[in-house]
Order: sequence, then C-alpha cells, then structure tokens
Amino acid sequence: MNNKPLLESGKYYHIYNRGNNGQNIFFDPENYTFFLNRFHQYISPFCDTIAWVLLKNHFHILVYVKPFEEIKIEKLEYTATEIPKKIDVHLQFGHFFNSYAKAINKRYNRTGSLFEKNFERKEVPTIAYFKKLIHYIHFNPVKHGFSDYIWDYPWSSYQSIISHKPTKLNRKFVTELFKNEDYFKLYHLGEKDYSDINEFIIEF
Repeated sequence: MNNKPLLESGKYYHIYNRGNNGQNIFFDPENYTFFLNRFHQYISPFCDTIAWVLLKNHFHILVYVKPFEEIKIEKLEYTATEIPKKIDVHLQFGHFFNSYAKAINKRYNRTGSLFEKNFERKEVPTIAYFKKLIHYIHFNPVKHGFSDYIWDYPWSSYQSIISHKPTKLNRKFVTELFKNEDYFKLYHLGEKDYSDINEFIIEF
C-alpha cells in the first residue's frame, strides 16, 4: 500500500525516482531531452522547478507546487481530462512517468515497469535548507562518478542557473537565494556536509 503523502499546493518538495530494480531509465542522450520536454508539458503548469539532475538510473527534482489561483486551467494540455475538475499534481506526476515509460518501452522494445512503483517525495518546509539541498542535487553526478566536476555535467540545472538564455527553471528564485551568480558558483566548489538535511534528501 502506498502511504506516501500527496503533494499539496504552496509547498516545496524534493522529488525522486529511479529505475525499477536500480536499472537505467536513460539509455541515449536524446532520452534526457525527451524527459525534460515531457516534464515541462505535464508538470510545469502545476509546479515551479527550482533545481534538477538526471542520471542514468535516477533523478532528483526540487519543485514548488503552485497555488490553485496561479494555475492557468485554460492552458492545460496534458491532463487526465480536458478541463480537470480538481487540480491533482500527484496525478500529473503519475501521468508524466507513465508517458515517459511507455515511450521508452516502445523505443527500445522493452516490457515491464521502467520506474519504481511509487515516486519518493520529501516536503521541505523552509527555504533555509535550500542552498545545501540545491548543492546536493547538483553534486549527485560527482558523487556517483558520472563527472569530475559539477559544472561539467550536462544534465542538471547548474548550467541553466548561470546562463542568461531563456529557461523554464525558476532562475530568479535561485539567484536571489544565493545573492548573486559568483556566490552560487563559489558555493558549488567542493563537497558539503549534508548531515543537517538528511531528512530532506533521498537515497537507497
């Protein structure tokens, strides 16, 4: 039975999922781009994205669930119904994961579950923990041996935050959190002690 709490509006969450039995969920570079495009279609109308990283067999995303009044219902596309009677962000994540999994199974002629059955989420009650949590997310590729440096890994929000190109990420929120771009870069040099955010991070 799934006893995980539903996602509530006006709250911040650390979202995590991985491949079934720890298997890969990304097989080629275009899979990462496809995942991000589907995420934008299904989730961006409901959530502001603060930080993210995609690795071969798992991902981490930090989001803010928008209040109902900030959601433009008339512009929603990828929902269970044309005009949903209830805004259910949790259900949207389910649609998103199912959509991606079906496309990957078809593309690679595979069967069975792609993801763990239920995605993990941790509510982050205050932004006091956000700097270290954002670092934790961006540091994941280094931690798992996919990159020597945070800034060299292509599939995370790090480069989007320091870029001036258009982005669907809430860059302004992150920039103001770190005061400026230089401090953001400085903060991302080296490892951190994550012991004070253990309750907000997710590992298996």
